[in-house]
Amino acid sequence: MSAPRPYLLAETTWKSVRDGGFAVAVLPWGATEAHNFHLPYGTDCIEVAYLATESARLAWEHGTRVVVLPTIPFGVNTGQLDIPLCLNMNPSTQAALFRDLIESVERAGIRRLVLLNGHGGNDFRAMIRELVPQSSVLLCTVNWYTLSDPQRHFDDPGDHAGELETSAMLAIAPELVLPLSEAGPGKARRFRVSGLRNGTAWTPRRWSQLTDDTGVGDPRPATADKGARYLAAVVRELADFLVEVAQADPDQLYE
Repeated sequence: MSAPRPYLLAETTWKSVRDGGFAVAVLPWGATEAHNFHLPYGTDCIEVAYLATESARLAWEHGTRVVVLPTIPFGVNTGQLDIPLCLNMNPSTQAALFRDLIESVERAGIRRLVLLNGHGGNDFRAMIRELVPQSSVLLCTVNWYTLSDPQRHFDDPGDHAGELETSAMLAIAPELVLPLSEAGPGKARRFRVSGLRNGTAWTPRRWSQLTDDTGVGDPRPATADKGARYLAAVVRELADFLVEVAQADPDQLYE
């Protein structure tokens, strides 16, 4: 059995935590939802927990005391309510939970909290705008899938359970990925309204009308090697950010 990792709260004891000294807390937030026919429902949680853990490890090795909180496994899935066991958490519920967790972090004397988001249906920016005036904690949110340009690693990354996510899961947890011969093609239908189609307007997608297999993007070109290279790039970017934000004065953020 491996030794407890001091940067993971779930593996850390009160003997270590009571002395405090953590510079930044990381809150991974995922979702539980269908990912085509070949990836598990917990894909978003597995990916975001892995990236939080690995980036915290690198930051810790550089002398930055980071603590990763347990992953929140429920995301906004209002567009998938008719897909069995896509577990929805409404944004208002997320905001209430987030507020309570911020208070716990603040009481521990931690002045910086990075919410690491792993699900496209989650959007925490409006919540943070509302919560910032109520807390002395510096609140940041990061979508991990924006940290490294996927076009450098994949022919067609896809939107959901496509080449990018499938490659990532093949690198992180290949035992949970079914043979790609069993995956659906991930073909998605387009909006009829041009403004919604070209992105000048937005509305949530109704998933069961969008795609027949719950995937968006062809997973078949995915490989573990592609996933490993991409994840390594994301981990480096995220670790660098954690080190930098840990060194920043939350009250003096501007040059």
